[in-house]
Amino acid sequence: MTISAPLLDLIKKQTIMLARELNVVGLMNIQYAIKDAKLYVLEVNPRASRTIPFVSKAIGAPLAKLATKVMLGKSLEELGFTQAPEPKHISVKEAVFPFNRFPDVDVLLGPEMKSTGEVMGIDKSFGLAFAKSQMAAGFKIPAEGTIFISVNDYYKDKIVAVAESFQKMGFKILATKGTAKYLKDHGIEAGIVFKVSEGRPHIVDYIKNGDIQMVINTSIGRKSSRDAYHIRRGALIYNILYTTTIAGARALCEAVSAIKKESWQVCSLQEYQNI
Repeated sequence: MTISAPLLDLIKKQTIMLARELNVVGLMNIQYAIKDAKLYVLEVNPRASRTIPFVSKAIGAPLAKLATKVMLGKSLEELGFTQAPEPKHISVKEAVFPFNRFPDVDVLLGPEMKSTGEVMGIDKSFGLAFAKSQMAAGFKIPAEGTIFISVNDYYKDKIVAVAESFQKMGFKILATKGTAKYLKDHGIEAGIVFKVSEGRPHIVDYIKNGDIQMVINTSIGRKSSRDAYHIRRGALIYNILYTTTIAGARALCEAVSAIKKESWQVCSLQEYQNI
C-alpha cells in the first residue's frame, strides 16, 4: 500500500533473479527491507513460509499444491499458472500477540518474534480490510468516543493530520500536556489528562472507567518511560484498541473512516475470487 511502483517492480525483478541464480524449484521465501528508497535483501530461504496460506487465500491460487507439482516435475505452463494474479480486493494480515497472558509485559515491539498467530481481513478498500483484521484480532472498531494521544516530540508533527481526521469524524481528543499543547497550537481541540506520575485522575483511570476508546502512544527506540508503559499496559488489560506507531495510527484512522462511511459485509473467499 505504501511502496512505490518502481520499487515494487524492482522487488519482482530481484526475486526472479534470485530464484534463477539459486535454481529454486518450488517455493522460496525472501525477506526484503526498504530504507531511504533502497532495497535490501535480508535473507533468502528455499522453502515455504507461513505467508503462503495467506497469499494463496489473497490471490485465489493453491500455491503449496502448485509448488508440490512443480517439484514433482510439472511445468508452470502445464499447470496454467504463468501470470501473477492481481486481485481487485485488499487483503490485510495482522499478527496476534499474547501480551494479556503475561503480567508486566510491555506491548512495544522489537526484532524478536512475539506473535502466536495471524488473522486476515479482506474487503474492497484498505480501510475496511484493516478494520476486519482488527476485529478478527479481538478489537472493537469504535465509531465514536474519545481518543487518547501521547507521542514523542519526534512524532508530534506527524500526528496532527491523524488527530484532525479523528476530530472531523466526531471524536473527542484527550492528550498529555505536551501533545495537547502541540495539537492546540495547530488548531485541534484537545483536553489535557494527567500521566500516571502526575496525579489522579490519570489516563489509566480514564481507561479503567471506559472513557477511552482508542490509544495512540509512541516511543523512540527500545526504551520507554514508565508512564508510557502504564498507558499501554492499561489499554492491553482493558482491551482498548491501541497503536504504538504513526503508520498504525493512520491505518486505524482509515479503518474507522471506512466503517463510518462504507457499507460492508462478510463474503466467502470464492465470492472475492469470482469463482
